[in-house]
Amino acid sequence: MQKKIVLLGSGELGKELVIAFQRLGQYVVAVDSYANAPAMQVAHEFEVINMLDGNALDAVITKHQPHFIVPEVEAIRTERFYDYEQQGYTVVPSAKAANYTMNRKAIRDLAAKELGVKTAPYQYASTLESFKEAVAAVGIPCVVKPLMSSSGKGQSVIKKEEDILTSWQYALEGSRGDLQEVIVEGFVNFYAEITLLTVTQKNGPTLFCAPIGHRQERGDYRESWQPCVIKEQDLLAAQDMAAKVTEALGGYGIWGVEFFLTDEGVYFSELSPRPHDTGMVTLANAQNFNEFELHARAILGLPIPQIIQEKAAASAVILAQESSTSYSIEGLADALQIANADVKLFGKPTTRPYRRMGVALAHDALQTPIEQVVEKAKKIAATIQISYH
Repeated sequence: MQKKIVLLGSGELGKELVIAFQRLGQYVVAVDSYANAPAMQVAHEFEVINMLDGNALDAVITKHQPHFIVPEVEAIRTERFYDYEQQGYTVVPSAKAANYTMNRKAIRDLAAKELGVKTAPYQYASTLESFKEAVAAVGIPCVVKPLMSSSGKGQSVIKKEEDILTSWQYALEGSRGDLQEVIVEGFVNFYAEITLLTVTQKNGPTLFCAPIGHRQERGDYRESWQPCVIKEQDLLAAQDMAAKVTEALGGYGIWGVEFFLTDEGVYFSELSPRPHDTGMVTLANAQNFNEFELHARAILGLPIPQIIQEKAAASAVILAQESSTSYSIEGLADALQIANADVKLFGKPTTRPYRRMGVALAHDALQTPIEQVVEKAKKIAATIQISYH
């Protein structure tokens, strides 16, 4: 049952997904805006295009005639996906899901207004004047995000009135694509953030991985751990919300659904219709399937009988500090001397400050205090050094 898959976005998450597809005998064409992207290094074919160019996107689909179109990044002409579905192509998880989730406005309105899911209060703004009005309406402190961005780019917290202009400019700089609009969210007093990986299946029930906790800096994750301690009623509430939103969007695959945990219960934050960066912790082999294997199975309509959390696991990112077109990785042997350690290097062709170049992974017995596992992952990551030439 070999299928042809066009993967739109070829970063580190795409690379692991290609590997999962190839292990199931599938044929993958990796597409991105630059050559030698990580997923291209393991795919059967690749294409380099501007994915915001709808005509270039159309040309790739017409050329390859794929069974599945799998978007892995935000900056794509997702409105074309509706046309592809009309032509008989399968968009993962669906054209509606890709369009709604690539834009924070669509997904937030669906969750809060149509489905009644609990979210922070929010307003939108597309001009500086309307932005100031939105901040006044929501109140300070508040969180500002571009409607279209990834990895926390353009995200900031307004703590005082003097921050307003800076946050507005930073949000526009971090916006992907040509959408110049932001969302202003009321500040939720949360004690933890979690990602609930949710799997929708063609011929089976919706499944949930154990919740993943994570820590962020500069709007991007630094460490993640699984399982994350959570009250039973909060977990059930999060699963209910995740099931409602994914069912409304339709299609099959894995979703990274993000929540805030507060003393007043669980708040829905946002979701991605694809493997999640914090979910790289599943590469530590603490589950019976990692998130990429789950995504591949769900897309192909293959059965997933159950998801089992077998160990405690943690991940810590390996970041570049400088911009360079030539670099080398050192310390790998020392890192792998540590018991229950693993390292995944992404093979990105260039570096820049804070770019993720790899991830350190650790696992231990399920009853191990998760803080110990996180410290081990951080120790592994600190052992890896990047040299710039």
